[in-house]
Amino acid sequence: MPLSIRTGRTRLAVAAAACAVALTTLVGCSDGGGGGGGGSATTSAASPTTGGQTQVTIDNFKFQPASLTVAPGAKITVVNKDTTTHTLTATKGASFDTGDIAPGKSATITAPSKPGAFPYDCTIHPFMTGTLTVK
Repeated sequence: MPLSIRTGRTRLAVAAAACAVALTTLVGCSDGGGGGGGGSATTSAASPTTGGQTQVTIDNFKFQPASLTVAPGAKITVVNKDTTTHTLTATKGASFDTGDIAPGKSATITAPSKPGAFPYDCTIHPFMTGTLTVK
């Protein structure tokens, strides 16, 4: 194989790796602001975190991750990367509710202080569901 083809493949591989790193970095970004508040939450090592705080992203009418485990009282930032308004609201009781989060905005909730499993949904789009587990 000629040297120029190998060099091209090497450059392509390096460019692909750089793009992957850049994309991974951007996924964790948030523009902050907006949204309501309430409830309680805590983070765990298994949860996606940004700056030491747990994050749930709403994109393509899905919570990502849909299942999250946190410590009692953890702060959870919910980022809406979708094109429409959403909520992240506990379905049993009023233990947490972001209120309406406009596209491109975020809100922060606090995990309940007692351990347990807390199902949630988007009150605007009830087919969007998830579970917050407090340990």
